[in-house]
Amino acid sequence: MGRDPIVRPFGSSGTGSGPGRRGRDPLTGTLADRVSALLDLEVRRAARAGNSHDWILSYAELADGTRLFVKSLSRGSVPTGVLVAEARGLEWLGRCFGSPAIQPLGWDERLLVLPLVEQHEPTPAAAERLGRQLAGTHLTGADSFGADWPGYIGPLPLDNTPARHWPRFYAEQRLRPYLRQALDQGALTPTDARAVEKVVDSVEDLAGEPEAPARIHGDLWNGNVLWRERDAVLIDPAAHGGHREADLAMLALFGLPYLDRVRDAYNEVAPLSSGWRGRVALHQLHPLLVHVCLFGAAYRTTAMEAARTAFRSS
Repeated sequence: MGRDPIVRPFGSSGTGSGPGRRGRDPLTGTLADRVSALLDLEVRRAARAGNSHDWILSYAELADGTRLFVKSLSRGSVPTGVLVAEARGLEWLGRCFGSPAIQPLGWDERLLVLPLVEQHEPTPAAAERLGRQLAGTHLTGADSFGADWPGYIGPLPLDNTPARHWPRFYAEQRLRPYLRQALDQGALTPTDARAVEKVVDSVEDLAGEPEAPARIHGDLWNGNVLWRERDAVLIDPAAHGGHREADLAMLALFGLPYLDRVRDAYNEVAPLSSGWRGRVALHQLHPLLVHVCLFGAAYRTTAMEAARTAFRSS
């Protein structure tokens, strides 16, 4: 969720380590030592690449040359569960045939280790494959709206308490908490809040035909789509049982190369319900409120436009 981290190319900085040992203190040694202990594999070097929100981004390399991407919390920070939520979400998304979600190699409350993706320019064929894979992931479904683990979107807690009724779930667990936080932070005015509250109070009428819970990524902006030579992989989810239109609306929010190809291929597998275009703003309002909470009033105008558009569609 949010801005791209500053990343330096992988270099030779960092120290090597011996073979990892399970059960080792997660705060002992260098990052290479800690990843070795987590994976029970020899990591010969690790190098810090930058920061994103409250965690550190690094590259690492195994003794056999396999390259890894590592997210970690600083030694002095108190674990919040954010890395555990990301790992569990990736594993859950991966439990369906052809899932595009990257799969974690190892994780604990302070470390998350992923394969390093060699990125390429997007192509129409890769976009079409992503559309079909996303449709298949959504169709795998979920037991309820929400999830059975505490959620996060970026560094912010996400209420995943399971629910049966999507409009109420969306209003009370996806819109209202971030509206309240944005108002408390002063990023939205009371007048702004009243406009958003009109949407919150009208979700039942705005939602369209009822749909079963879909297995969604939950934070599918274009920065969380990594293009490979023939396909794409998805990273950094806020995964949960949700409305499938939410992922597609978020892809459109900040733009995605060949989005029309993604959507057309998606519709071949799982046609969207009638009137979906009129609900795009409704589904974009949640991530925009999250952005207001994270980055302040810079996103106020866009969030208010989405609220007004969503309400007009009722």
